Amino acid sequence: MRIQNGVYWYKEKGLLDANTYVIKDEITVLIDPGLENYLGLRLEEMQEDGMDAKDIDLITLTHLHPDHCDATASLKEVSGAKVALHPSQLEYLDIMREETSRFLGIEAKTKKFDVDFVFEEKLSLGNTELKVLHTPGHSPGSICFYASDKKILICGDLVFDKSVGRADLPFGTKEELKKSINKILALDTELLLPGHGAIIRGRSNVKRNYEFVKTFLTTFL
Repeated sequence: MRIQNGVYWYKEKGLLDANTYVIKDEITVLIDPGLENYLGLRLEEMQEDGMDAKDIDLITLTHLHPDHCDATASLKEVSGAKVALHPSQLEYLDIMREETSRFLGIEAKTKKFDVDFVFEEKLSLGNTELKVLHTPGHSPGSICFYASDKKILICGDLVFDKSVGRADLPFGTKEELKKSINKILALDTELLLPGHGAIIRGRSNVKRNYEFVKTFLTTFL
């Protein structure tokens, strides 16, 4: 579903799946392919929006939990896209998949995938530049993507609509989560795109949600 010019949202499909986002520019990037079981449905939805798997140039991830990255290897195979990760994710590439699956009580069956290149502070897609923010806490390799021209923040499992990401998964910490949330509060954001649940439209609604999140941080974390 197109939510802004060149920006698409594909809703999570079920248990242990995640929201997927696509940004079309000179380079088309897909962020968080989700659970492999739902990859076919996701690609069908993309076709309804006029996009084929082969149109994807780049696959990247907000973090390495299976609900966000499980379909990466299969999507890479069918699309021919390159996979790009942040340096903080490389260190935990294998162990995160195994430890998180064990914690959740599910079989660690996510296919391994090759990483084609590493980015640090930004991803240039053409007219759109994504600023990359390292936001650990939910996981040590959690990152957000911010496009200042579009005023969108793809925040993974850092914050949600009236909630924040959990910090009790392997390698998660409440202290880092708080610091990371505080890092994004000052960004001029009109479209907040979380890893699960509803998106938040409008600067006033985003700010209202942040006020709730700040109260949540003080009261519950």
